[in-house]
Parts: sequence; C-alpha cells; structure tokens
Amino acid sequence: MSSKPAVNSWPADIGTSRLLLRPAEPTDVQEFTRLWTDPEVRRFLGGPLAEQKLRFYQQQFAHRPNLFTVTTREGATVVGSVVIDPASRFDDRREVSYGFLPEHWGQGYAREAVGAVVDWALVNVPSDSPSVIAVTQEANTRSCRLLEAIGMCQIDSFVEFDAPQAMYSVDRQGLRRGE
Repeated sequence: MSSKPAVNSWPADIGTSRLLLRPAEPTDVQEFTRLWTDPEVRRFLGGPLAEQKLRFYQQQFAHRPNLFTVTTREGATVVGSVVIDPASRFDDRREVSYGFLPEHWGQGYAREAVGAVVDWALVNVPSDSPSVIAVTQEANTRSCRLLEAIGMCQIDSFVEFDAPQAMYSVDRQGLRRGE
C-alpha cells in the first residue's frame, strides 16, 4: 500500500513553539555559507566545501524543494537548516538532513526542527515508503542522540567515506512529537 499523498505541499511554512521553518531564500546565503564552511559543523560531513562546490550551492540552494531555513520565532535569527529529499541516495525512502550553527547547539532547536520537518514530510512528501531515514556518522553522537530523541531507530550500519555510518528510520507511529 502506498503512503503517497495527492500532492507535495511545497512551499510550506512550519511553526513550533520556538521556531519558524520557511523555504530557504537568497537572503539566507550568509548563514548557509557558514553551514557549508564551518569546520565544526562540517566535522562529520567531510569538512568544509571546496570553493567550486560552495559557489554552486550558493547559487542553487534557495531553489531547492523541501529545504527549510530554521529561524527563531523571537528575533527571526537563522539557527540552521533542515531538508527532506523525496528519495534517498539508498532507495525510495525520504531522507532528512540538517545542519545548525554552533552557537545554537545544545538548546534543543535541532530536535524541535528536525522532528517538525519529519512529521511534515511523512504527510506531505510523496513516497512509496511509510518512513523517513537519516544517516549520520556513528562518531557523531550528538546527531545519533537527536535522531533517537525524535523516535528514530537505528536500522543499519555501514562504512561510507571511510567512516562507520548509522542509518536511522521512523514512521508516523514511531515519531515522537513535542517540543
């Protein structure tokens, strides 16, 4: 049985008690550039992007479907981004990826935003699969804890990019909602 809704409802805005998630805009380029070049943010992602790839990302990111800029409700400060790919690089399951600026780590923003986007994607992003996956390096314990906190369960492990990876999955029944 397919879990496909009739239409992908993009563009979309998502609100939580502390955050507003909206489609990425060209005016977000400074914050996104930091997400792509900050050594700490990119620690488990192969390091800062090379200049040529960075320029391409800077030109294209604001047109990417299902890419949310995460901002605070109070002050509209950009704290990070969350994206849903309708089909992961592994199969037809939707895949969530995210990045947050280091000065906003440890405040629960990532858990709140990723959980809200996964909840939205399970209803609004067409897929033959009832689940959303995420992949992170096993060494990225903060990311593993975040995924487990929203109800994702590890379903696989493998080596990619010369590092052990963990694949997580969640469906609507397993998703922990709440902020």
